[in-house]
Amino acid sequence: MKIFTSDNIPIINSATCETESIESADLMERAALAVSCELISLFVPSRRIVIIAGPGNNGGKALTVARKLIEQGYKKVEVFLFNVKNKLSHDCEHARKLLTELEEEVDFTEVKREFTPPYLSPNDVVVDGLFGSGLKQPLAGGFIAVARYINESGAYVISIDMPSGMFCEWNDNVTRRDMVHANMTLALQFPRLSFFFEENEQVLGDWKLLDIDLNLHKMKELPTDYMFVESRSVRPLLRPRNKFTGKRNYGSALLIAGSTGMMGAAVMCARATLKSGAGLVTVHSAHRGLEILQTAVPEAMFEPDRGEHIITDMKVHHDHQVVAVGPGIGTQDSTIDALETLLKTTKLRLLLDADALNCISKRPALLTMLPPKTIISPHVGEFDRLFGEQKSSEARLRKAVEVAKYYNIIIVLKGHYTATIRPTGKVYFNSTGNPGMATAGAGDVLTGVIAAFLAQGYLPEQAATIGVYIHGLAGDLAVAETGEYGLMASDIANNLGVAIRHIMERKPIPSEEVFNIN
Repeated sequence: MKIFTSDNIPIINSATCETESIESADLMERAALAVSCELISLFVPSRRIVIIAGPGNNGGKALTVARKLIEQGYKKVEVFLFNVKNKLSHDCEHARKLLTELEEEVDFTEVKREFTPPYLSPNDVVVDGLFGSGLKQPLAGGFIAVARYINESGAYVISIDMPSGMFCEWNDNVTRRDMVHANMTLALQFPRLSFFFEENEQVLGDWKLLDIDLNLHKMKELPTDYMFVESRSVRPLLRPRNKFTGKRNYGSALLIAGSTGMMGAAVMCARATLKSGAGLVTVHSAHRGLEILQTAVPEAMFEPDRGEHIITDMKVHHDHQVVAVGPGIGTQDSTIDALETLLKTTKLRLLLDADALNCISKRPALLTMLPPKTIISPHVGEFDRLFGEQKSSEARLRKAVEVAKYYNIIIVLKGHYTATIRPTGKVYFNSTGNPGMATAGAGDVLTGVIAAFLAQGYLPEQAATIGVYIHGLAGDLAVAETGEYGLMASDIANNLGVAIRHIMERKPIPSEEVFNIN
């Protein structure tokens, strides 16, 4: 699914109206109907609902929602329309007319000067329709006071399209205290970029997409640098297995992982690589890891390092399609030396995670040695150690785009919506996963999944995006059995095959409905 900027939304809306030969007010009715249906599914007609509308088109949607709720028998709907400049948008003016002409009595207040706030309690619902995706400036003056009043009331807040005061993209220079804080945001058609940043969670609450049938052709046509990866985008990329194949048809992965005291990382990584379809897996690790690896993952081959407790050699001795380095290797000087030699000599697909990234942060010059299309998969701490501390997740994403372009690498920036950043600057946010996956070893499993798809011949861009999605889906399948508190990395690894099967068994979506993630 494409994530469009606020500049593109009016273009898509206009194309929808033109193609269907409808007015913008008709599209507003459609959006309001979707929001109203959601409200009706959540709240009984006896619930008090206070609707706060602004002077623009988002306010028009809010007024239309009020009308539809009243028409459906909701008796406790109170409406406040803020028109302090005595200038409503055309569609908002139209919506006000239709609302005030209802036969039923409407509790309607148009605020032009003084605003006497209604009493709000935790039992009430506030529908926030002050400002939506068209907002160009931060809230100011009385609108800040309104936002803070709503936030402090304890009422359940539902924002239409966007919480008022939040921008669709970047909010680093906006005070979040001055935005409406929603319990739920009902976004129209597609998510906004700002939904994927940690610091905005307190403002957004939960968010849900409402399909209002915007013009599919225009959405396919308009370029964007941001995507939200769903199953229907991953399904066309997965290759079915032929009947007459052998293990070598699915590639060989070399995993350089583990050291004394951290062999579990190598075990998790190896198990995930095998569970994700790699034909052959070899683990190169400290000599002491032999018994552990051969016992825990007998399907994997073991290649002992000359070092008894740590890895001191990363030379590739056999034919592999990918080398994955990092889980549990430590950051000893001899290990860093071995990594430097590997970076200088290998021509294979390369995936670096965990301690491999910590090694590079100790010797930053290694960044310049990364082969083109190397995949690195840092969590927040590892990223900041590599590229400098970032003040927010917005700033971190911008930095990731910058360095992915500069070094010609692929960055898998791990988090709730793991972002895969390509050298082109395109960003792919993941839709799967859950808080239970914040557990030791989950990242080692992800390394194994991505390595498996690289071994099978998928392009690095595809392998990273597919691997992140499948890893999250496996976590979702596992958490259904274990709960978030009980989830372990081995549970994720054990569900990888089932996750892939779930995707493969989905009915293919017509190509015109799929936005390609190649």
